[in-house]
Amino acid sequence: MNAIELMIEEHKVIKKVLSAIRAASITLLDSNKVDYDFFTNAIDFVRNFADKHHHGKEEEMLFYLMHKHLSEEDVKEPLSGMYAEHDLGRLFISNLEYALENHQNGNNGARVDIIANAIAYTDLLKRHIDKEDNAIFKFALRSLDDHTIEELNSTVEKYEKEKSDTVKRYHQMAADLEKKVSTGVR
Repeated sequence: MNAIELMIEEHKVIKKVLSAIRAASITLLDSNKVDYDFFTNAIDFVRNFADKHHHGKEEEMLFYLMHKHLSEEDVKEPLSGMYAEHDLGRLFISNLEYALENHQNGNNGARVDIIANAIAYTDLLKRHIDKEDNAIFKFALRSLDDHTIEELNSTVEKYEKEKSDTVKRYHQMAADLEKKVSTGVR
């Protein structure tokens, strides 16, 4: 298993959900109707697949090995940026969840907070993914020795086997979210 190729493939799945969230936000803007089910499922996907599963691998496996095997001078600034963006994404998702709750409790003005946090999250993550795919991952492949890359591949492969049911579930959820906004099923 090539761990970095897997992370790039996961980015493609995450980007499908980001596009679906953006489309649902535009629908909300146009219709003034909040699709709670869609946004609740999107939050579930983001928290449990994009963040816990995917970002967890980045932070606890790849970034850990980069910190361990590369100079602090080389990794401190770029990885600090990646951690900060992961945290900012978590904030946007928490704010989105709060806005949904406010709207369900009768605060009609919370629609703007739903849209703002959903769009802020999608914009942040699209830029973040681009940085990882085109800078961080390439830097790791150039800089880590073969033994360390093999350690990463082995660790990720074991983790993926343990989480295969979770991965299948969230890949299906991503497809369902994408289909829901593309067909206009509400």
